[in-house]
Amino acid sequence: MARVKGGLNAKKKHNRVLKLAKGYRGARSKQYRVAKQSVMRALTSSYAGRKQNKRQFRRLWIVRINAAARLNGLSYSKFMYGLKLADVQINRKMLSEMAINDAEGFAALVEVAKAKIA
Repeated sequence: MARVKGGLNAKKKHNRVLKLAKGYRGARSKQYRVAKQSVMRALTSSYAGRKQNKRQFRRLWIVRINAAARLNGLSYSKFMYGLKLADVQINRKMLSEMAINDAEGFAALVEVAKAKIA
């Protein structure tokens, strides 16, 4: 029986990793062994990064809502509590968008929250 060499499969595997490492500096994008380490680390970091992204956006939305609520005479926590009592179910992303683009609508929500707290 003839001997089968694995050169083609190894080349495919190397090229797959090197393609993922495209744009890295120096040996990280040229040499398979170094590129493989960099790609493995980058993939784990990208997984963690997707989780952090969600946290960071939520923080941003809360900061925006707080700033807009304070302009209307209410703190963030009291505003959110008032909306909860009023059974207004709008997520923070939409509240943030309203605070930026629809100041009148946001002010109306603040009044609803104030009325429920008082």
